[in-house]
Amino acid sequence: MSRKKEVLQDVVIKFAGDSGDGMQLTGSQFTNNTAMMGIDLATFPDFPAEIRAPQGTLPGVSGFQLRFSSDSVYTPGDAVDVLVAMNAAALKVNLTALKKGGKIIANIDGFDAKNLRLANYPEGENPLENGSLDGYDLIKMDVTKMTREALKDITLGMKEKDRAKNMFVLGFLYWMYNRDMNNTIEFLKEKFGKKPEILDSNVKVLQAGYNYGDTTETFTTTYAVEKAKMEPGTYRSIMGNQAVAYALIAAAQKSGLPLFLGSYPITPASDILHELSRYKNFGVKTFQAEDEIAAITSTIGAAYGGALGVTTSSGPGIALKGEAIGLAVMLEIPLIVINIQRGGPSTGLPTKTEQSDLMQAYYGRNGECPMPIISASTPADAFDAAYEAVRISVQHMTPVMFLSDGYIANGAEPWKFPTSEQLPPITVKFKTELGHGETKFLPYLRDEKLARPWAVPGTPGLEHRIGGIEKQNNTGNVNYEPENHQLMVKIRQEKVDKIAEYIPEQKLDSGPEKGKILVLGWGSTYGAIKSAVAELQARGESVSHAHLRYIRPFPKNLGAILSNFEQVLIPEINNGQLIKIIRDLFLIDAKGYNKIMGVPITKTELVLKLDQMLGGLN
Repeated sequence: MSRKKEVLQDVVIKFAGDSGDGMQLTGSQFTNNTAMMGIDLATFPDFPAEIRAPQGTLPGVSGFQLRFSSDSVYTPGDAVDVLVAMNAAALKVNLTALKKGGKIIANIDGFDAKNLRLANYPEGENPLENGSLDGYDLIKMDVTKMTREALKDITLGMKEKDRAKNMFVLGFLYWMYNRDMNNTIEFLKEKFGKKPEILDSNVKVLQAGYNYGDTTETFTTTYAVEKAKMEPGTYRSIMGNQAVAYALIAAAQKSGLPLFLGSYPITPASDILHELSRYKNFGVKTFQAEDEIAAITSTIGAAYGGALGVTTSSGPGIALKGEAIGLAVMLEIPLIVINIQRGGPSTGLPTKTEQSDLMQAYYGRNGECPMPIISASTPADAFDAAYEAVRISVQHMTPVMFLSDGYIANGAEPWKFPTSEQLPPITVKFKTELGHGETKFLPYLRDEKLARPWAVPGTPGLEHRIGGIEKQNNTGNVNYEPENHQLMVKIRQEKVDKIAEYIPEQKLDSGPEKGKILVLGWGSTYGAIKSAVAELQARGESVSHAHLRYIRPFPKNLGAILSNFEQVLIPEINNGQLIKIIRDLFLIDAKGYNKIMGVPITKTELVLKLDQMLGGLN
């Protein structure tokens, strides 16, 4: 049978089904396959908020969106080309994101009367049969039936057999997009090598899905996306939380410090704990504490004892850690506080993304309690940003707040990873003895960075006090004098402000140095801003983009950059947090674009907003 092969430039696929249908695994395997082919990509996993919502219901839908392209990719896509719907609820939740004329691959077993009722379709209405999908390319497959048929000679129970149906869809898509299945077969061997029946069933169903596409006359076209034109080098697919874990290991190795992670599990930060626990061969110690307070106080103890101390959490856990973070600021010890943000307040939206904790990072502790803030922009950038957070912390003797979010943490992209030699050094100097002319150790005697010495407990002659009550300048003794308290508050603030002298100046990501609009972003809005600004620049509009990694202190030239533009737009996945700080410090009338829906800002939204600001009505 002759097939037509069509070359595409850009494809967005959304895998969607019940939370037990294996959509995250299917999406991640297609992602890894794509990355191995040298095709640029971006992903957006979309988890249900409940651990196990009732099967077949709208709240139980789990999704995984993947965009892959022969051009550079900065977002997982605004609209979907192909929607894989394993049941009626998955179709209903995601249909609005599908382009007109897009493909729907529907598992018809998931559209029986029960599933239609659970998805709140009117009695007797089936979207696969009533003509409501006539504007789309509908591919109906009885995935469940064909999965069972492929496994008819295997002695697993029906429930276990049905768990492999995601592999049927994956095999079919591998055929549709001219892919090799070997990397997924190797993955299955590694995952299920000790369970031969389960391994055999998954491989059989994967191959059955591929063969279904290859032998069914209905399908006359396959598709291919060429390799992206990327900077030469060795790449791997990386998720944001993985990148943070690897950065911490790299920083520990470069600094010569043992790495200690004190953590209490919380979505979406737990994967950093899981990942680091696998690397005991690098001297990594992970401690899963009984609560958030124990997690950070154990980390403070480790840092005081000369380790690279790290604690991970999300907004609710950071709130619980607040007093202990204040203790670390008072002690002036290195400490990395990692906040993988999610929707709030309180428990909020545990599996949805939000940039909601910037104000918490700035001001969310009692008293005057300043600490540097570093933000990651993409999954791959999380490595560099987390590595830099460690450098600042140990060289300036201060806790550092590192901000990522659920979108970055669970998203993936190709990463051209560095060699050890390419990483900047992280120099650590412990105080080991009294210096020339010193008769007594002064633990708060400062260097040119205003950093105090790091002395490991038990070092002879360097005994000193520790605790959360205000310190006397230089001696570190307990001191309640009003003048001393004001002096210490000012010094701690000046130390953080002085870090601006030791970080790079802010650069524009794109666009002219002076112009009509500067789009200023931070965190996971990077891809949407970059894509939107590029579209307007291609039209000849005077629009530029700057993205912040250093949020406290800001780079020292940021004010000068802001003053070069007639208008400043600050898009955020919150109700306006960076914009308040920018208005306060630089006295400019910045405009905000705010989205608080638990999902990223899209390129299309920002293009419309920028058109409005430019006076256009496109």
